[in-house]
Formats: sequence, C-alpha cells, structure tokens
Amino acid sequence: MNTSPGRRHDETDAQDSQAAFSSGAEDVLAGSDTAGDRGDASDSRRGGPEQHDGQATRRGRRSPWNRPRDRGVAAALAVLAVATGVLVWWFSDSRATTQRTAAPPPPPPAEPASVPAELSEIWRAPSDATTAPVSEGGLVITAADSQVVGRDPATGQARWRYARDLPLCTVTNAWSKVLAVYRKDLGCSEVTQLDAGTGRRTAQRNGDAELGTRLVEGGSHVTTTGDHLLNTWRNDLVKSMEYGRVPAQVNPGRQPRTECEYGTVAAASGKVGVIEHCPDESGARLTVLKAAGEEADKPEQEFSALLPESSATLVAMADDAVAVAMPEHGRLFVFNGEGRQTATYPLDVPSAELAANPPGGVVATSQGGDNVYWFTGSRTVALSAGTLRPLWTVHDTLGPGTLFAGEYVVPIEGGLAVLNAADGTTLRTVRVDRGGGDNTIRLAPAGPVLLEQRGDTVVALK
Repeated sequence: MNTSPGRRHDETDAQDSQAAFSSGAEDVLAGSDTAGDRGDASDSRRGGPEQHDGQATRRGRRSPWNRPRDRGVAAALAVLAVATGVLVWWFSDSRATTQRTAAPPPPPPAEPASVPAELSEIWRAPSDATTAPVSEGGLVITAADSQVVGRDPATGQARWRYARDLPLCTVTNAWSKVLAVYRKDLGCSEVTQLDAGTGRRTAQRNGDAELGTRLVEGGSHVTTTGDHLLNTWRNDLVKSMEYGRVPAQVNPGRQPRTECEYGTVAAASGKVGVIEHCPDESGARLTVLKAAGEEADKPEQEFSALLPESSATLVAMADDAVAVAMPEHGRLFVFNGEGRQTATYPLDVPSAELAANPPGGVVATSQGGDNVYWFTGSRTVALSAGTLRPLWTVHDTLGPGTLFAGEYVVPIEGGLAVLNAADGTTLRTVRVDRGGGDNTIRLAPAGPVLLEQRGDTVVALK
C-alpha cells in the first residue's frame, strides 16, 4: 500500500528536477553568470557527468564570443590591426618608392673597329646626379629628378626605372651594379644598390654621408667623400670604415683627428687616401687608411705624413704608389705604400689648376689600358697606372678621355682627338657638333655608342 505512493512521489521529484535543469541550461546559453553556473562549467571541464537528484546530464561548453561586448572587442582589435598596417605602409619607404624592373638586356653590339670619322647625336637625357656617363650591364644609366633610369644605348628608351620621394645626391657604378645615394634627413644617407641590367634593388643601407658627396671606387669598396667625414662600404653595402667626425658616436675616442677638414680623396684596392687640413699644422697631411679594418668605427692607418705645403691635391692611387700634386712646387710627388717619398716629377700644368679643389673632392681621372688619365682643367696628363709617373701632357682638352673602339679619345673644342696612348700625339680629330657648349666633358663607351656627359645632360653619339 505504501510502495506505490512513494514511487509516484519520486517520479514527480525527478520530473521537477529535470525541468529545473532544463531551465538552468537555457539560462547558460542566454549568458547567465551565476555561481552555480560557474560550478557546473567547472564540472564539465573535468569531464564528469552532472548530477541532478540522481540523474546524469551533460552541459554544452559556453562560447567565448557569444556576448556582445566580446564581439565588440574583436571588431575593435581587427580595426586597430588594419589601421596600424595602413599607418606603417603610409610612412614606409615602400610607399615612397617606385620601381619598374625589366628582363636582362641582350648583349650590346660590338664596338666599331676604329673610331668613326664622324659622330652625330642620337639621343640625350637629363642626368644631373652623375658626374660622368654611367655605362653598365649593357645599358646607359641616367639620374635626375629623384629617378634612376636604365636606358637602351641605341635609342635612349627607358627599360627600367627606380624612383624615391627624396632628392638624389649622386649616382655611379661599381662591381657591375648601380649605386644611388639619396638625401635623407640632414645628409646624403640612403645608399641603394641596383642591378644594372634589370633595375632590381639588391641592397640598401643608411649612412652619414655629407651633402655634396661623391663616390670613389677602390676594388671591392666604395667611399663617400665629405669635408669632415668619410664612409667606406663593402660591395654588399656593409660599412667597413668611417673616418672623421662621426655623428652620435657609440665608442668615443676612436677617431684620431676629428678637428681636421678634408680636401681630395682617392682610392685603390683595399685603401683610401685623403688630404687633411688640420689646425696648427704648417702643411697639408696625406693619410692612407685601410678600407676595412677589424672594426668599422676604429679606422686603421697605413700611414699619415705631413706634406711640405698646404694646397696639395691627391691625384691618384695605385697598389704601391700615391700621387700628390704640389702647386707651389709645380711638381707631382709620389709616395710608396709606407708613406716614404720615392719620386718627384715636374708638371706642365698652371699652378692655379693644381691648387683648385675639385667638386666633391675628387680629381677628374679615367683609366684605360696601362695609363691613368688626369684632367687638370685645361690639360690631360697621362700617368703610368703602376707607378703613377707622368708620361705626357696634352694641352687644350676638355676632359680626361676614354678608350673607345680600341683607341684613346679626348674631348676637345668642336669634337674629339684620337691620341696615341704611348706618347700623346694626335692621330686625327673627329668633329662633334655640341651647339657651342664646349665645357668640361666626360666620356664613356657603350658598345658602338660613345657617351658624353655635358654638365647635367648625357648625350649619346654614333
């Protein structure tokens, strides 16, 4: 008699308990955060069944992104990430760079067998950031208005282009690459290396070159010039030496003569030479440095020698010779690799030209065959490439000249002179119409095309 009512009472309790559990599950999905719910969630994480008056049931895991405030946080984070990316891109170098590359050019046609009897202009392009024509990788490189352009030698058509939103300081070629130095902040500090044939950027570094800098190549290194600071870079644009007034120097006391001002600069394989003008010294100082010492910020000297006059000009360097022009003496002094004077030679050059400080601190020279050709301002002097001994001097020239079609040519008023490289005698002349603009002219060959840098313009002749 008592069994049946008790059984009905238990069943009623179980149903009520089940109803209560179902109601609790709906509260959790709706976002309830009661103490009992947190306890149930803890049981669920332990993997055990939940007990309600003897019955085991399972609870669903709560979603971490189901509440409105969670979705709002996620949306805000996404917007922040996008905004940060846009901000970084807006101020990045990539946004301010335009680069159009090209396939490698075909090999250029061969040079003619000899210098043609007549040469005419076939194209011209602005190039105020170069001091001499740049011919590399089968192309002609021009640089103006923040752009470096690789051009077809025969047509002048642009094959590749690299541009920044910064002014160009100087552009030249080295190691079969193109080096472009851009003005950034207070100096010429951004150095970019480009593949000459394709225009692809191969390296980029920041340095501390001064305004008005030039690039001087010496084997596997290149040096930026300046009045108070020299920077030397390896062919992968890793800085290997700095000399002078180093800004924000990390290790003070490593530079020997920071109070000096610099004149002319030259380089040879593994070495950099500079004329220094230091306070309380009666003459200029010739210093030759290793292009790469053990530490870049601690320059290592090959030698440093006081010269007999203050207006000395460093003309050229070879493996074991350094040539310095002394205008007061009217002579060329030659020093060996240890700084010992080994020879002096008379110069048939006006003293005023010898004393003039060239733009950027780099004397106008070119090299071809066994000679180095030095342009003084009105004359071209041939020096032996090994010993730097003067061989001959030609008057009334407009530049150092170059080898073209197997012959040595120098620019003269109204055209070119083809010279005998052994003794400087004129073999013949070639007329070139320059429209009356006969000033200093630098030459370079590009296959069958001869290039002239006339001021801030490159002109192609054929």
